[in-house]
Amino acid sequence: MKRAKKIPLRMCTGCGEMKPKRELIRVVKNPNGEISLDDTGRKPGRGAYICPRRECLKNARKAKRLEKAFSGPIPAEIYQRLEEELPEDES
Repeated sequence: MKRAKKIPLRMCTGCGEMKPKRELIRVVKNPNGEISLDDTGRKPGRGAYICPRRECLKNARKAKRLEKAFSGPIPAEIYQRLEEELPEDES
C-alpha cells in the first residue's frame, strides 16, 4: 500500500493562514545575519513565509511581522524585491 505524501504547511506572516510551503515566498536570514529572498526554499537559516498577494505584504509590513520573525530590521530592498515578485493586482 502506497502512503500519501505529506505536504508541508507554513503560516503566512501577512494573513496568518496555513498554506502549502511551495505556494509561499520564503524570506531567509542566514547564519551571518544577511536577509534575502529564497527562490529555492533550501537556503540555510531562519525562514519566514508570505503569500504572493499584495494585501499580505502590506499587512506584514504594517505590523512589522518580518522584523519580529527575524528579531531585527529588514532592509528596504527586501520589501522592494518582494513587491517585484508579486503578481499584478487582480482587477
